Formats: sequence, C-alpha cells, structure tokens
Amino acid sequence: MSKDTSNSPRVHKSESPEKIMEKLVSLSKRRGFVFQSSEIYGGLASCWDYGPLGVELKRNIKDQWWNTMTKTHDNIVGLDAAIMMNPKVWEASGHVQSFNDPMIDDKTSKIRYRADHLIEGYIKSLQKKGKIEESERVHKEYETALNNEPVTKNLYDLIIKEEIKSPDSGAFNWTEVRQFNLMFHSPLGAVADGSSIVYLRPETAQGIFVNFHTVRESSRMKIPFGIAQIGKAFRNEIVKGNFVFRMIEFEQMEMQYFIKPGTQMETFKAWQEERMNWYIERLGIQKEKLSWYKHDQLAHYADAAYDIKYEFPFGVEEIEGIHSRTDFDLSRHQEYSGKSLEYYDQDSKERYIPYVVETSAGCDRLFLTVLADAYSEDEIDGENRVCLRFKPSIAPVKAAVLPLMKKEGMPDIAMSLIKDLQQTFYVQYDESGSIGKRYRRQDEIGTPFCFTVDHDTLQDQTVTVRYRDSANQERISIDSVKTFLLEKLF
Repeated sequence: MSKDTSNSPRVHKSESPEKIMEKLVSLSKRRGFVFQSSEIYGGLASCWDYGPLGVELKRNIKDQWWNTMTKTHDNIVGLDAAIMMNPKVWEASGHVQSFNDPMIDDKTSKIRYRADHLIEGYIKSLQKKGKIEESERVHKEYETALNNEPVTKNLYDLIIKEEIKSPDSGAFNWTEVRQFNLMFHSPLGAVADGSSIVYLRPETAQGIFVNFHTVRESSRMKIPFGIAQIGKAFRNEIVKGNFVFRMIEFEQMEMQYFIKPGTQMETFKAWQEERMNWYIERLGIQKEKLSWYKHDQLAHYADAAYDIKYEFPFGVEEIEGIHSRTDFDLSRHQEYSGKSLEYYDQDSKERYIPYVVETSAGCDRLFLTVLADAYSEDEIDGENRVCLRFKPSIAPVKAAVLPLMKKEGMPDIAMSLIKDLQQTFYVQYDESGSIGKRYRRQDEIGTPFCFTVDHDTLQDQTVTVRYRDSANQERISIDSVKTFLLEKLF
C-alpha cells in the first residue's frame, strides 16, 4: 500500500508566485483545461478558450452555484437575459456616464496603465523600502485626489509630483490622465451613427432589474425573492492578466434578492454567511485562504459592501462581492423608462420600490480559485507527482477505468464498466502505459477514483479502487462501482 499523502502540502511554499502560476498555465494547456485563444495567430491578450476538461470543471462550478441558488431556495428563480439591450438601460444604470477607469499612456513604450494602479504600486514600493512616513503621506494625497474633482487632473499632478516612472520602460514621459469607458460598443443595423449604438453588457445585473416585474408576475413571486443568472459580460479592461483572473470576456454568476426596505442589513448578513459557507462546503476551498474585505468607500448605489477574497499565488484578490444596493437600480429604471417598478404588498397594504441585496461572483475567477487551491506536489512511490485535489463533486473526470493488461478479456470488462458508468458520470478509459503512469495521469487532472480491472476481476468480479488523495487501494465488487461513486460524489 502506498504512502498516505492526503495531508500533503498543496504547493511548495518556497517557490515564487510567478513559478506557481507558470506551472498552473502549463498544466492547463498540457491537460486540456485552458488554451490561449486563437493561438495559431499569436493569440489575443486576456482571451482564453476552455478545453475538454476545462469546460467540464467550469460547468460543474456553475451547476453547483445554480443548484444552490434555484433548487435549495424556493423563492429564487432563474433568468437568461440578452447580452445586448436598449442603450437606455446603460444610461439609467450610470454606465455610460461613469463606468470609467483613469488611464495614462507612457509615450516612450506606448503602454497604457491605470493611473490609480500606478500610484498604488508606487506606495507599495515605498513601504517595501521602509519609507513608511513617505508612503503614508503619498497615500493621504492619493485619497484626497480620488475624493475631489477633477480626479484625472489630481492623479496626473500626483504622478508628476512624485516622479513616478513607467514600470516597463523606466521612462518619465506621460500623457495626461483621461477617463476610459470600459464598455464595448457597436453600431446596430446598417446606419453607423450615434443613435444606433448598442453596448455589450459590462455586467449581468441590469438584465435582472429591467425584468423585475415580468419575472415576479410570471413566477407569482412575493417579496422577498431572488432572480439568479449566469451569463457573459464584457469589459475593455486597461489592465489584464493573471491568466483567467481578469479577462475582457468573462462569465458572471449573479443573484439579485429583492426585499422590503429596512430589512437589508439582516438579509445582507444572512447572505454573507451563506456565500462563505458555499465556498468551503460546495467547492472544497481551503478555509484559511478565504477572507472578508469590507468596503469603507462605498459605490453611490450601496449602503454596505463586502468582498470574499482568496489567497492566489499572485496575492489576495476578490472572487465575489456581496452588496446592499438599496433601491437605486429599480428607482433609476423607473425614472428613465417611465414604467412603475413599485411592489404592492398585499399583506401590509404598502407600496414601495424594493431594496436589493446582490451576490456577484466571477465564474472564471472561481475556476482559477478551484484550480490553484487544488494544485499540489508530493512524492509517492519514490516519484514526484502533480495532483489536483478537487472536491470529487466538481472534478471534471469523476472516475477512470483501467484494464491492467490488454489481454485475457480485461479490456472488454473495463469497456463494459465504462459504458455503464457513462450513463451517469463523466469517466475516462485508459489502457496506454504502465498502471503507475496511468495513475499519475489521472492524478494530474484531478480524477478522484480509479478502478482497475485485473486478474482477480476475472475470478471474483471485483476491481481495485484507488483513491487519488491518499493513493490507498481496496477491492470492491464490480457491480457496486456505480453505487460507490454515487455515495462518494454526492
């Protein structure tokens, strides 16, 4: 029996973040999780394609989210709104006017940066050099710049005053700071003028808000109730990178929960607890790598906001936001559309515009979270191995069936078992190479269980089941394999 490695470290902590990310990207391409989009033409920055195993893992994450939202709550229903909507939607939401980032260009390298990120990086560099008082002074001036108009001029003046240089070229040769709208837009129809402009949605939430009444009435919902949606969103990000963490085309998993005004804080706290537990219980994320971040500077529409953050190899970053959005969204759409979005409470005989508590997670970020959290390296049978320790319920491949040899009827028995399991699970058949190499291949893609058909199978109709995390093995009846998987996976 092999050494029990179930408690082995997920990664080698001595390695640099860059090296760990390099390994994740390499593994993703080698084993079919994620590929560079249009790679044969040189690719496109921050655009990625999900390969055969990637689509399975991503679908499993989405299914876990969707089932939790719509099947364990009897007052949350689903929606799939169109990506393109009437442009007035984005005027009402404030995206046309204020969905901007401050950008600045290095005239020497022609590289574009976010001005606020440049200053934040400069402050961190001062801290690393031990210049604490100086970093605190710049931080105060930075906050003043953000909180006073004109923000773009204030940020530019601070960059010039501190002589902040380009991170890539080292030059001090900047353009002025200007606001850059993150929405993609395109003319609709044959006439390319301002009146025909439509936008690719930068978030999925607005599709929920404009359908508030139609969903409520068709589903016969009463306050409180929620609308859940998974869908693509698009942002022309200035700063891209860290693999699939920040992309220009990405998927969001959002739920807007409509409630009576005055109950938002109680509801907000309840969703905070539920969402954090979901990561630990449903995705199997290491609890110690998750943390809360409270927003002290709130968006104009919010009265409370927290982020769930995860400790990636490149730093602690947001993976989900929980926001109390007040009645801002419905009020704005009522104002701009001229249609009433009030709710009449038949029990209390009150009429009001509902408040909203939002949970919003990035599916691609959760994909990377699950991948990074599962990645481990250890030694087994005297060999180094890479293992993805996915929670079995979200693993892309649930089981592998391996004939020990390509003779004596073992492949036929293995294929018969595969066909039986395929009706319920995504499984793989592998007869190439030594049994040890086949185990390593399955470890590397995160398959939780391997079933080996061997000589004993021919005699007593049992198979060897091998556990991914511990590498331990036991014999079970071939007729009980499906029941075994159902118990272990769900």
